[in-house]
Amino acid sequence: MKKNKNTLLLLLMFLSITTLLVLVGIVGRISYLGLHEVSANLPSFFFGVYIIISCLSLLTLLNIILIISPLSRFSFGHKYIYEAVNLLFPLILLWGKLLRVSRRSIERSFINVNNRLIGRSNIKVHAEELLVISPHCLQLAACKYKITYDVNNCHKCGACTIGAMLKMAEEMGFHFHVVTGGTLARNLVKSTHPKLILAIACERDLASGIQDVYPLPAVGVLNSRPFGPCYNTTVDLEEVRVAIERYIIKKNRNNDK
Repeated sequence: MKKNKNTLLLLLMFLSITTLLVLVGIVGRISYLGLHEVSANLPSFFFGVYIIISCLSLLTLLNIILIISPLSRFSFGHKYIYEAVNLLFPLILLWGKLLRVSRRSIERSFINVNNRLIGRSNIKVHAEELLVISPHCLQLAACKYKITYDVNNCHKCGACTIGAMLKMAEEMGFHFHVVTGGTLARNLVKSTHPKLILAIACERDLASGIQDVYPLPAVGVLNSRPFGPCYNTTVDLEEVRVAIERYIIKKNRNNDK
């Protein structure tokens, strides 16, 4: 199943790139005579551009293949993956629809590839350089203590996972905030200047958020939605802890004394 999650994005990007190249080739073929009448060199120029685009597209696919394979340490040009996904996303979604693949599955595949990419980049930050962002729906809806603008209003009663996240933040030293949407999350990133983000959210918000904050690295952890979207959601705290411990630099107790 994990392998399928990794390869789904690759398959849809391959189909999207192939579609794009075919369309560009058809347009170029139809325009050939008109271009030749303008200048004898124009057809050759546009053919050269087509070859360059084709090569870059193949390199992008090769890069993603490397990332999801045991040879991921040889991957290259990581920053272009986000740009390629942004550019091809309408076609990716179209192919997903034709193949009856849900948008959620596509976004989950992107998040999975993104996390694998960041995991292979050997990023290490101090705890205070890590920003952990949670959606407000992680808080119990019936709770009277609102924490959107001040997470410390939480009374840590244990009815939801916010209290446990706060205790984890106090223990490990990272910044933890609850946000209501993408705009507030982006403003928070600008004000705190983290070197790494760990975001807890649904597939849609994670996929768009990861691309929005680029080139700042962002790790995504999916929330659980037992009562449906945006209502009394939760998260696997152990998964969050493992992800955080993977990226933060552990303090040397001897140096702290």
